[in-house]
Amino acid sequence: MPLRPDDIFIVTYPRSGTTWTQAIVWLLAYDLDFSTANQIPLEERSVFLEFPMLMHKGLLDKLKKVHAGKEEKLKALDLVSVPGTVQVAAMPSPRIIKTHLPMSLLPPSLPDSCKVVYVARDPRDVAVSYYHLTSEFQSFKFNGDFKAFWSLFVKDLVYWSPFFDHLKEAWEMRHHPNMMFLFYEELSQNLSATVKRIADFLGKEYTAEQLDDLCTHMKFDNFKKNPSVNIVNMKELGMMATKGEFVRKGKSGGWRDYFDADMSREAEDWIAKNLQHTDLRFPTV
Repeated sequence: MPLRPDDIFIVTYPRSGTTWTQAIVWLLAYDLDFSTANQIPLEERSVFLEFPMLMHKGLLDKLKKVHAGKEEKLKALDLVSVPGTVQVAAMPSPRIIKTHLPMSLLPPSLPDSCKVVYVARDPRDVAVSYYHLTSEFQSFKFNGDFKAFWSLFVKDLVYWSPFFDHLKEAWEMRHHPNMMFLFYEELSQNLSATVKRIADFLGKEYTAEQLDDLCTHMKFDNFKKNPSVNIVNMKELGMMATKGEFVRKGKSGGWRDYFDADMSREAEDWIAKNLQHTDLRFPTV
């Protein structure tokens, strides 16, 4: 997949603030075009590179039977199974490309060839959000409780793991001039300052008033209600539970509502063990 100098990759472990960052970056790169952002779903404006791997044949065949005779929905199902590299090649510049692949599985020339925004999040909040996604998305169809999911997560037995290797690869590259390492907690605690940092990193100049407008648009409560980022079309196709929430609470520290004392101790030990030889630390919330 040939890279372009104005490509921007959004790289994250799943459920780390990917969609929020993706939407912010797209608007900054496209001159705050709120009209287009509201009308065209984010997944059409910014390709999820490896999403087609989740559209396995068994699931597609099942969904096609459900929508038999519905030409528009069948066409949409064919489109989501097109390889990500093919979709990216057809995108206009600047291309905003989303991926959960670690840096070691992306083109070796990244980030020498283009910009990369990496977002990390406290793994306990990641696990809670990932649990809800896998319970509601047909590609995963996890049917256990959160404690069962956590036991898999902490052992790196879920998609896109191992969690800490994913983060540490990017952390080691954080000083590269084309690399920006963000924490989800920065977005949730100080959106305006973080948006300004992203704009500066991308070389985009906007007035304070324009950035205020963007922050109002991207304030989590407003963002959550925006249908263009809530994969409404995937719910209509049956890929996700109709009542499921792709964009959930956006809360930092919400893991405390899910962890019992034993799980909390296990998480603390797991985090400490994996960070003992690095200066990577998660913001305190």
